[in-house]
Amino acid sequence: MLDLILWIIAVVLVIGGIFNLFKGAILWGIVLIVVGLLVGPGGVSIFT
Repeated sequence: MLDLILWIIAVVLVIGGIFNLFKGAILWGIVLIVVGLLVGPGGVSIFT
């Protein structure tokens, strides 16, 4: 269950980061994408 929640949070962060990149907030977009990749179960999760 925790993996599913982390995966959903990671997807939301990465999508938000991509939208910020298109809006011109490059730094904020990159930060959101990196955090999303770190949180997600496919990446290096900070919770496990």
